[in-house]
Amino acid sequence: MTETIVRAVRLSRIYSEVRALEGVDLEVARGEWVSVMGPSGSGKTTLLNILGGLDRPTSGRLSVDGTDVTALPSKELARYRRETVGLVFQQFHLVPYLTALENVMLAQYFHSMADESEARTALEAVGLGERLHHLPAHLSGGEQQRVCIARALINEPRLILADEPTGNLDAANEEIVLDILRQLHVKGHTLVIVTHDARVGRLADRLITLEHGRVVRTEANGHGPRQPAEVSLPTLIPE
Repeated sequence: MTETIVRAVRLSRIYSEVRALEGVDLEVARGEWVSVMGPSGSGKTTLLNILGGLDRPTSGRLSVDGTDVTALPSKELARYRRETVGLVFQQFHLVPYLTALENVMLAQYFHSMADESEARTALEAVGLGERLHHLPAHLSGGEQQRVCIARALINEPRLILADEPTGNLDAANEEIVLDILRQLHVKGHTLVIVTHDARVGRLADRLITLEHGRVVRTEANGHGPRQPAEVSLPTLIPE
């Protein structure tokens, strides 16, 4: 039986008069890639923010890897964000005066202790071995997104969350980022990815569509969670 890592029950989020999420149920198996699609304002990013501990639901329960996230006090919720999830944002959110290497090391610092060799290895694994000491302003959009992926993965999260990870990229860099996500999936990592891109949706094991804060459709793409396998990013994250 496939182990469930995410279990959300009747999640709702209300902002003033706006019902961003309304009674969402969701289960994600360990090693599964789930894509979440829907029109703007459908609740996709709100759902991702709740899964990532960046926001709290108005009602409902969320359990991730056995932890009742909705019951965590603020300090423990911050630890959950550091230790359990890896977040990849569309807008990158890199510190502009830190190099690529330092941005990844900063994530390590907030988790435990910075390790330059580990950060270097993570950046080399996403093809940035020659760009370690470049500031974000001197990196292309695709390179900045790869720094974000290395930063999200450096602390070995159990759940990888990405909000439109290819939304600001050209076709060539989109393919690079998608290849990294594919390889992480093959290695057995759990991914929940919000996207407007139907192609990204089709790569997932399962596609969930939201409208007006509700799940209106769930589609299996014909393949289940992958078994860990050796791929061409051998040093990115341990099995």
